[in-house]
Amino acid sequence: MEVHHVTEDAETFTCNAYLVEGERPTLVDAGSWDGVVGEVRSRVDEVDAVAMTHQHGDHVEQLEAVCEAFDPEDVYAYDHHPERTTPIEDGDTVRIGDEEFEVVYTPGHADDHVSFVSGSTLFSGDVVVHDDGAFDYGSFGRTDMAGQSRERLIESIEDLLERMPDGVEHMYSGHGGVFHGDVRDVVERALERAEKREPKYPDE
Repeated sequence: MEVHHVTEDAETFTCNAYLVEGERPTLVDAGSWDGVVGEVRSRVDEVDAVAMTHQHGDHVEQLEAVCEAFDPEDVYAYDHHPERTTPIEDGDTVRIGDEEFEVVYTPGHADDHVSFVSGSTLFSGDVVVHDDGAFDYGSFGRTDMAGQSRERLIESIEDLLERMPDGVEHMYSGHGGVFHGDVRDVVERALERAEKREPKYPDE
């Protein structure tokens, strides 16, 4: 499965958006960078689906532009969005590229947050990231803003670990770097840090 980080060169704040090529070209999150459509178009002619991890602005701002440009058959999202065509729930299965992914409901950072996990790959959105401004090798989404919950995030990471098969080797998160290796170890480290219940950032 070939995955391209299509917002990697963005010079403005955005999430990581990923184009997954293969049998069903799919964009995981749309980002907020206005260059995302051009970057996707430089690699594929069609996008069959868009899979949203959650609807914070940095993940969803360019969704309308993506849909206008590519008219995807499915726009998967947990909560309502004007562009959503296909509601998803915990336990559903979606095809991303060449693989089937299970939808795991992972709120805490956002009420509508889901992760997508297959036998080889995790698209974790913001619930768990490999590295960010707070931690390297196992960090987690912030929970200090209105509507967020550290306790619910901890439960979500526990659920993710329980549902994630052994042998997952690729993690594509909403921020920070892409990780290839023992993904379970990174997620377990993120859980350990979250369970300390200390502020993620000094100004929280």
